[in-house]
Amino acid sequence: MFTYVFWVFVIGNHTLELTHAITVEFCLLIFIAGNFYFNTLYTIPYLLNKKEYFLFGLCFVGGVLLGAILRVPVSFIVNRDLFKADMSRFSYVNVFWDSLVNILFWVVLIVGAKLVLERVRSQRYIEQIENEKAINELNFLRAQFNPHFLFNSINSIYAHIDKSNKQARNMLLVFSDMLRYQLYECNVEQIALSKEISYIKNYITLQKSRLDERIHVCFCADENTSNIQIAPLILITFIENAFKHIGFDENKENRIEMKLHHDEWGLVFTINNTKCNSIHSMEGASGLGVANAKRRLELLYPGKHNLQIDEQENNYSVSLTLFDI
Repeated sequence: MFTYVFWVFVIGNHTLELTHAITVEFCLLIFIAGNFYFNTLYTIPYLLNKKEYFLFGLCFVGGVLLGAILRVPVSFIVNRDLFKADMSRFSYVNVFWDSLVNILFWVVLIVGAKLVLERVRSQRYIEQIENEKAINELNFLRAQFNPHFLFNSINSIYAHIDKSNKQARNMLLVFSDMLRYQLYECNVEQIALSKEISYIKNYITLQKSRLDERIHVCFCADENTSNIQIAPLILITFIENAFKHIGFDENKENRIEMKLHHDEWGLVFTINNTKCNSIHSMEGASGLGVANAKRRLELLYPGKHNLQIDEQENNYSVSLTLFDI
């Protein structure tokens, strides 16, 4: 644009024929560019990529025809007013066909080149994703050796615990069940809610063993959950957060209350716990676990969940509803 303006208004007076030629090509370039952006911004992403081939072809041809038609009056005005040409020899038909051929040729060429480049980029991206997937699968297969080692170690530790220490032996069995659930049953998108409840109960059992007996812990869940499916480990983060911040204060009530029930809206999970800010302050500072849980909910239940978190000085509550479950 700058080069054209400089040529026409600064040098053009001395080279009228060249200026006229540049002006004609510049006007043509405007309609070529208009068609190019029309196709790249609208027809390709909204029609061609969605396999609306007929509408894409109709819009593509229509854009070229419109550009050729519009260039006829533009060319007439430029020749008459800017270059003071003799308009008696001006041919509307010749200008139209010249415009049509030129616009069609260059738009097909440029748009085709863009489609080829996008195809090459997409193919490279797909190959990169496939390579990353293969690497992740190899890493996963390598990681399968570790669980066997862990379970063998747990069995060895269990055998060395004195049989009179039933609490320690039972805790180790509970931990083994939780580990087995995470490693072997959670590699799916949906899992039976009853299994998730069993996992939660095992986790609560382990956590209660380290808490002061005067801390009230209650977990209530509907028994009729056999047909309900849920994303695995979607609730445990909020329960972990409750146990993380709980402490014991002789001057107030200390409790963790959890409820899980199903109603006409969906699955409803609530948790309410008192807080003790004097402990675990460093452990809970980042809030990374809750942030990750929020992100998982956005990905797994987009538009189908409602999460409300109310954090106060001495109390923390969470209400999560998963709709249409």
